[in-house]
Amino acid sequence: MADQVLDAKGLNCPLPILRAKKALKDMATGQTLEIVATDPGAVKDFEAFCRTTGNELVSSNEGGGTYTFVIKRTG
Repeated sequence: MADQVLDAKGLNCPLPILRAKKALKDMATGQTLEIVATDPGAVKDFEAFCRTTGNELVSSNEGGGTYTFVIKRTG
């Protein structure tokens, strides 16, 4: 279970990324953030976000038009 959950359903790029970035900023290293989104573009967005920020994309899943990501804060 994630340390924090962010509901980004109904938001389009770049809002899910911006909200995740803000949430991660307030979290301690090693904590996890689960993001639930409905924007199909979020898949590539969160992959790129984790590559550029150094955070770890623990999981990325899709089901019924809902995308769930778990990001671990690494620094």
